[in-house]
Amino acid sequence: MATTKKTAATKAAAEKETAAKEPVKKATTKAPATKAAAAKTEEAPAKKAPAKKAPAKKAAPKKVAPKKPEAKAEVKAEAKVDFFVEFGGVQVSIDEVIKNVKLTLGKDAKEISVYLKPEESKAYFVADGEEKEMDVFFC
Repeated sequence: MATTKKTAATKAAAEKETAAKEPVKKATTKAPATKAAAAKTEEAPAKKAPAKKAPAKKAAPKKVAPKKPEAKAEVKAEAKVDFFVEFGGVQVSIDEVIKNVKLTLGKDAKEISVYLKPEESKAYFVADGEEKEMDVFFC
């Protein structure tokens, strides 16, 4: 190619030179043509340029809780638990003890705590704040 290309730096320098050579135009204000217009400008408050609004505060980014791993499609069934207390070679099922506690209480309770003492063959329980006891037969 026979023509030379100007680089970005030389183009920017050339633009600055032409901008410096151009005469700067000054803004001039005109005096009111009539006395009435002059009175209006004095009575009316000078119009100001609209005040710059403060930049809107950006809201803090919302914190997103880490995603929990999705539940597996396969749901595991709860294991059936049989619980027995053995004493002196004889055993008793805890399910049977709980069933008998409820029968001894005679009413529904919201909370039941059972204390089993095999050496005394007794079950002590507290049902909704009411204390009672019952015999437990180890068979």
